[in-house]
Amino acid sequence: MPAPSHCDLLIRGARVVSVHTGEQTAADVAVTGDLIRALLRPGTPIVAGQVIDADGLLVVPGYVDAHMHIESSLLAPREFARITLPRGTTTVLADPHEIVNVAGREAMAWMIEQGRGAQQSMHWAVPSCVPALEGFETAGAALSADDIADMLDWEGVTTLGEVMDYRAVVDGSRRMREIVAAARAKGVRLDGHCPNLSGDDLGEYLWAGIDSDHTKNSPEVAVEKARLGMLLMLQEKCLTPELVSRLAALPVQPDFCLVTDDLAADAIVERGHLDHIARVAVGAGMDPLTALRALTLHPARRLGLDDRGVVAPGRRADLVLLRDLADFTPVMVVCGGEPVAETAPAHLSGNPFADSVHLDPLDADGCAWTVDLPDGEHVFRALRVNPVDTFTEPAEVVLPVRDGVVHWEGRTAVLAVFERHHRSGRRTMAPVVGFELSEGAVATTYAHDSHNLTVTATTAAALREAANRVIASHGGICVIAAGDQPVHLPLPVAGVLSDRPAEEVSHGAAAIREALHRWGWAHRNAFMSISTMTLPVSPQVKLTDLGLVRVVDRAWEPAVLT
Repeated sequence: MPAPSHCDLLIRGARVVSVHTGEQTAADVAVTGDLIRALLRPGTPIVAGQVIDADGLLVVPGYVDAHMHIESSLLAPREFARITLPRGTTTVLADPHEIVNVAGREAMAWMIEQGRGAQQSMHWAVPSCVPALEGFETAGAALSADDIADMLDWEGVTTLGEVMDYRAVVDGSRRMREIVAAARAKGVRLDGHCPNLSGDDLGEYLWAGIDSDHTKNSPEVAVEKARLGMLLMLQEKCLTPELVSRLAALPVQPDFCLVTDDLAADAIVERGHLDHIARVAVGAGMDPLTALRALTLHPARRLGLDDRGVVAPGRRADLVLLRDLADFTPVMVVCGGEPVAETAPAHLSGNPFADSVHLDPLDADGCAWTVDLPDGEHVFRALRVNPVDTFTEPAEVVLPVRDGVVHWEGRTAVLAVFERHHRSGRRTMAPVVGFELSEGAVATTYAHDSHNLTVTATTAAALREAANRVIASHGGICVIAAGDQPVHLPLPVAGVLSDRPAEEVSHGAAAIREALHRWGWAHRNAFMSISTMTLPVSPQVKLTDLGLVRVVDRAWEPAVLT
C-alpha cells in the first residue's frame, strides 16, 4: 500500500530507536489521532496538521512507571501528572495505599476521579494491605477480601497492589490467603514486596501467585528472584553497581523494570522522575538501551498494555524526543498524539478528607514517656537508623526511670507515635540512634502506612511544638531545630497530600529536607527515612502505635530488655 497522504502530526527528521533491536533508523513519524500511523522514509510527502522538526533528535517510547505511589509526591493526581508528564512519564500504575490506609474505599475512588482529567495515562492498583500489618498497627481503614474483590472491578483498576505482609503469605494466614485468592479469581496481576525473601519462603510467595518485587535485595537474592522468573522492579536505592553488574553478567539478562516507587515533589522538580531513575541506572553501569527497555517495553508488557512501549505503526503515540540516549531528559513529549505543553496548576476538586487528624493539641503530660517500671536504670530497645536506606537495626539505650517516667532528654533522641484516627489516646515511644542531632524535632502525619502522627525529637518542648503545629494544620510535616525558624508543610488532604500547586509543594518539601539535614538527619532520602520508621513490614524493627515490631519474625519486640 502507498504511504498515507495525510496525518494529524508529523515528526520530521528524527531517528527512531527500536527497543526490540537497539537500532536507530532515520524516519519521519506520522501520527493520526492518538496512534502512530506510519514510520516514513525521511522526506516522504504527506499533508500534516502539525509538523515538529526533530532535526536529528531520537524518538523513543513514552516512559511507563509500573510501580509508584502518587501520594509520595505529596501532590493530588493531576498536579502529579502536570510535573511528571513533561519528564517523559506518559503512563503510571498507581497504588494509593497511603491515602487508602487513612480513608478507605472512598479515598481510592476520589484518587481515580481526580486523575481522570490528566493527559497522562493513569492505571490503578487496589491496595492489598490495609492495614499494612493487621494486628500490629492502627490504620484509619481496613479492606477485606470482599472489598478488594469489588474494587478490582472498578474502571481503570488492573492490579492487586504490593503484598507487603509477605510473612503472612508465607505462613498461610487466612486474611492474606483470601485476599490473594480474590485477586487470582479476577485474573489480575499481583505485585509483591518481599525484601531479601529467599529459599523455601520465596518459593511459597511465588506459589501464591505474586510475581514481582520492587524492594532492595542483596545482589544474590535479586539474582535468585530473577532466576525464578520474578520480575524485578528496580527503584533508585536498588541501583547499585554490584547489582547492575551481576544482572549483566548472567547468561541471559532478565527482563526488569525501572520504577520510582516513592519520589517527593521537590525531587521530581529538581532531578526528574523516571528519567532520573534511568540516569542513575546508567551511572551505575547499565547499558542505556537496557535502561530504555526497562522504562518502556518491559513495564508496558507487565501492565498488559500492548498498545504502547514501542515506536511502531498502530501503537499509541506516546513518544519522547531525546538528544542523548544516555541522558533520558526529554526535549519534547507527545502523549496520546498531543504534544505536551506547559500548563497552569490543576484545581483540586474538593477535599473530603480535610478532617482526618483526630488529635487534640498535646500538653506536657501528653508528651511524657510513661512506663510501668520501678525506679532505676533500664535497658530499652532502640531503633538504629542509617544514612543509606530504610532498614532500622535493633539497638540498646540505657535510660533512668523515676516515678514511672523515662528521663530521656539529653541522653537520646526518641520516636513517638500518636494514634490519630480513632481518638484512642494511645501513644508509644522508643529511643532512636544513628545520627548526631541537635535540639529539635520533626513531626509528620505522612508516616507509612497507617500515617499516625509520628514525631522524632531530642527535647520534649520541640516534640510538643512540632506535633501541635501539624495537628493545627490537619496534617503535614514540621521541623523544629534550635536556631532556625520552624519549617512547616501542611498536608490537609487526609494528612498525606497537599491541596496546593506543585511548585509551592516542591518549595515546601525542599525546605523540610534542608531543615532535616541542618538538624543532623544525615540521610540521602530524609523523607523516606523519617516516614518509614513506623512501617512494620520494612526490616528490621519498627515502632507503631501499638508497640515495637520485629518485622522478619512478625512478632512483638520487648520495649524493655531488663
